[in-house]
Amino acid sequence: MAILSLSGISKNFGAIQALDGVSLELNSGEVLGLMGDNGAGKSTLVKIIAGNFKPTRGTITIDGQEVELHRPVDARNQGVEIVYQDLALCDNLSAAVNVFLGRELTKGVGPFKVMDYAAMNARAGELFRDLRSETRPRDMVRAMSGGQRQAVAIARTRLAQAKILLMDEPTAAISVRQVAEVLNLIRELKRQNLAVILISHRMPDVFAVADRIAVLRRGRKVADRPTASTSPEEITGLITGAIESL
Repeated sequence: MAILSLSGISKNFGAIQALDGVSLELNSGEVLGLMGDNGAGKSTLVKIIAGNFKPTRGTITIDGQEVELHRPVDARNQGVEIVYQDLALCDNLSAAVNVFLGRELTKGVGPFKVMDYAAMNARAGELFRDLRSETRPRDMVRAMSGGQRQAVAIARTRLAQAKILLMDEPTAAISVRQVAEVLNLIRELKRQNLAVILISHRMPDVFAVADRIAVLRRGRKVADRPTASTSPEEITGLITGAIESL
């Protein structure tokens, strides 16, 4: 049974139809590459899954149960987490504190509480080791590479025990070596049986880690194929409209 199922998802913003009858399924331990040109509807679809937008029509099923996601907290309660392109990290804080941001661990008696940095460092270290990342809990985010920053953002979702992870352009604007780090993080998430939707314009990265690729064009899904059964040239044709559909 699919962990996430979208059926006939449509979204209108006034007279503008951003999505038109999109259906998708995602299984645990699967990486789905979501591709399309600017304005194809990728961001709108992801925001619907993340609870930022309510669909105009269609249904969302998680773990076999139909759900309504009115707010981001509704999605998080269903095990859906999103890592945005800007990562939403605080440069002046350590990796561990960023992981626990909003969920800080404290110690003390009664109303006299202080931050339990030792416990947060220890737990963050475990999360980084699980991700096979070299990121260290006490390192300041401002000094980190793009790959290490992604590890911090992903560790935050693992702390929340996410089942479905949405990743928005995680390899944009970083170096080749850092891209390799991020792709290894995605492979590790797959090994840990997470379901991942990877939104990316970078064809080599999607083909490197995705099990399937879904293509949106003008708000409609025009392809959903196993990666092994297609090619970068074919996907490019689908994105641009040179190929109508598969």
